[in-house]
Amino acid sequence: MYLLFLYLMSGFYIFAGVMHFFKPRMYIKIIPPYLPKPELLNALAGIFEIIFGLGLLFETTRSLSAYGIIILLLAVFPANIYMYQKGNRAIPKWILLVRLPLQFVLIAWAYLYT
Repeated sequence: MYLLFLYLMSGFYIFAGVMHFFKPRMYIKIIPPYLPKPELLNALAGIFEIIFGLGLLFETTRSLSAYGIIILLLAVFPANIYMYQKGNRAIPKWILLVRLPLQFVLIAWAYLYT
């Protein structure tokens, strides 16, 4: 079960990271306006998600990658708050609200692999 959830987590972050490059507008529009260079921030988030997702697959880099994911999740939390405040026509507001504490579940999940 440990490995199944590890592979799921790895795949989730690799997929999310790749999507930053295939659907950049989807991510850029939720970056708060007070942050500079949203295109660069989007690309960096995608790159780090891919690197950390791949890093989870190797025992030698697993712990470091899990800590990296935790830091990344904390770093993108303002975007989740901004998305909730701004709203999204495609996603009901209650889902955006539920998504906020879900971030801490993802942090706890990553912590399992430190």
